[in-house]
Amino acid sequence: MPPEDHEHPGHTHAGVNGHGSFPARPLRVGIGGPVGSGKTALVAALCRALASKWSVAVVTNDIYTTEDAKILLREAVLPADRVLAVQTGCCPHTAIRDDISANVEAVEALGHAHPGLDLVLVESGGDNLTATFSYGLVHKQIFVIDVAGGDKVPRKGGPGITLSDLLVVNKTDLALLVRADLASMRADTTSARPGRPFVFMSLVEDPLARPVADWVEAQLQP
Repeated sequence: MPPEDHEHPGHTHAGVNGHGSFPARPLRVGIGGPVGSGKTALVAALCRALASKWSVAVVTNDIYTTEDAKILLREAVLPADRVLAVQTGCCPHTAIRDDISANVEAVEALGHAHPGLDLVLVESGGDNLTATFSYGLVHKQIFVIDVAGGDKVPRKGGPGITLSDLLVVNKTDLALLVRADLASMRADTTSARPGRPFVFMSLVEDPLARPVADWVEAQLQP
């Protein structure tokens, strides 16, 4: 099923933080959210869904390791030369919002290595509900929360929930196990994001994250 609610007005591609503007290709999509919400699993699903049609690459962010990149490589969702790991050595939001230079360099390196690249997925390290990407780094941003965090999470708000271009409420298959009220979460999400799209999904039930992949493909259209 497609993302719910209304289409969110697009952002301009003018860069910030002194990095100037950047071209529409490759499309840069940031994926952020708390630890354990399913960001890396979503990136893997999007690669499986899109890489046969589009030229895709990934930049991962971890504070001290390259664990997320290693997971993607173990799952063989992309060739190894299409996955770059950034070790931030700092709070995750710093590298995606405050000092984006390492991520910009990684995206540019992938672009030089793969002319004609269509899409770069930039995965943030696990952070809190205040985490957002600089629009000097990405064109669009997806924020991921999960049902296992409790049905109160959409009510907590924060820019990740309220302002992201697409909100993904993941792990709906766990609702009964954690006694989360999905109807309440859906109502609270609608209230927190008036007119902005969101998706409730389970990667167990939909391993290609089809609604999210469809949304990304819509952003890729000329």
